[in-house]
Amino acid sequence: MEISFVRIDDRLIHGQVATVWAKVSKCNKIFVCSDEVANDKLRKSLLLQVSPPGIKAYVMPIEKAIGAYKNPKYNDFKTLFLTTNPADVLRLIEGGVDIKSVNVGGMCFKEGKTQISAAVSVGHDDIKAFKKLHELGIELELRQVARDPKVDLMSKIAKI
Repeated sequence: MEISFVRIDDRLIHGQVATVWAKVSKCNKIFVCSDEVANDKLRKSLLLQVSPPGIKAYVMPIEKAIGAYKNPKYNDFKTLFLTTNPADVLRLIEGGVDIKSVNVGGMCFKEGKTQISAAVSVGHDDIKAFKKLHELGIELELRQVARDPKVDLMSKIAKI
């Protein structure tokens, strides 16, 4: 399986992902990787319905995504991986998914989180996971839309 793009966006499949990121990444599949979302029948059903035309979407728990990545029967997949948080990306990598770069596009503000860009807010657990990803040499770029310049996420976290 070829990884065409990895994005953290708590909205998962939405207009920007469906119309821009799917085209820019030249993916033919979308993997929504989240234990929580995979177990929410309504949210899962809605996400599968909004996949862009011609691109098959799957919503699955992290362990299943790792298994699919390692399965040679999916070698023709060019996959856009979507998660809601950095801890899930870390789990994918620790499970053997060869991720080199992560786009951070949307993490909504909630109590206990600090806003580091117009669309990204991070909490203690997020920062811990991002630091671990950074230690592993993973590129962490902050960019809401494809036409925006890449911003180093760690430079924003360092200011907190």
